[in-house]
Amino acid sequence: MKLGTITFGTALAIMLGWLFWMGKPILLPVLTAIISLYVLSAAASALKRVPLVNLLPLWALRVIVLLLFSAALALLFFGLVANFNRVAGAIPGYEQNLDALVGRAATMFGIEDEPNWAIVRDNTLGRIDVASYLAPLANQIRGVGATLFLVVLYAAFFFAERAVFADKVSIALGGLRRGRKAVDLVDRINTRISDYLLVKTFVNLVLGAVSFAIMWLIGVEFALFWAVLIAFLNYVPYFGSLIGVLFPVLLSLVQSGSFGFAALALATLTVAQVYVGAVLEPRLMGRTFNLSPAVVLLALAFWGALWGIAGAILAVPLTASLVIVLAEIDATRPIAVMLSARGRI
Repeated sequence: MKLGTITFGTALAIMLGWLFWMGKPILLPVLTAIISLYVLSAAASALKRVPLVNLLPLWALRVIVLLLFSAALALLFFGLVANFNRVAGAIPGYEQNLDALVGRAATMFGIEDEPNWAIVRDNTLGRIDVASYLAPLANQIRGVGATLFLVVLYAAFFFAERAVFADKVSIALGGLRRGRKAVDLVDRINTRISDYLLVKTFVNLVLGAVSFAIMWLIGVEFALFWAVLIAFLNYVPYFGSLIGVLFPVLLSLVQSGSFGFAALALATLTVAQVYVGAVLEPRLMGRTFNLSPAVVLLALAFWGALWGIAGAILAVPLTASLVIVLAEIDATRPIAVMLSARGRI
């Protein structure tokens, strides 16, 4: 019996993984819209507590929040395109700085006149053609624009469905009592995910603002673009902040051709990351992040392998939702306890 259960569970997991992999073009914008809906709903509820604004009906507040969300995504996309074009135009100068930097490093180690050094340089840096990577990257950016449009479209329709969701669930489950229990479960998921995403979004905005101020003060080019990237990648637990800092530090290196300038950028941005990650975020996050660190790593590996960076960003909200659902079923509650941070769910 246990062997049959394990076999059935393994087959189901493989099938679901295959469906998620093949259904990425459809499922990714849908799940992103659902996750975004948590934040938008919480923002609309928060506006209800603002003087004068609270005079507006809830549907009007939701429309305002949705419009602001759409405008923010549009600004994000067009800013990404504009900065991509600027970076593409600056690449020839960066390549010259990189060549000079590598030459100075070879002189420092006394290998610039070695014949082996010339061979190594020609077969490494000499084979890098940055321009050949720009066209595929531009196609990916256009794909991001199409995904963002679908996210806004789906979020608008999901917003409209919220008004009748509770009634439809009650009818579908054949009674008010069962329907109320299902709606309560959904509300718990909404609250947990909304709290997590609201806190995480606020923390990322603070991190992005501090990073922008640092890069602007020390003179890193495209400071606004890199600050947005740092804030965006910080949605990925553990690794996102490290990757976000890596890009502007590398840019500062090839921009100036100076190891000292790159070290300054690395040190100051790392201080900002450590403060936000070790002080600000734990203080604000509280118990909204009720997942074991090992589970978070496994979720990142699974969703990242399926959907790349988008899957890594969605990994925590999706896994937290799964834990809440498992906790409501007696047979799977022990699994939820093991997946949680401290066994309290």
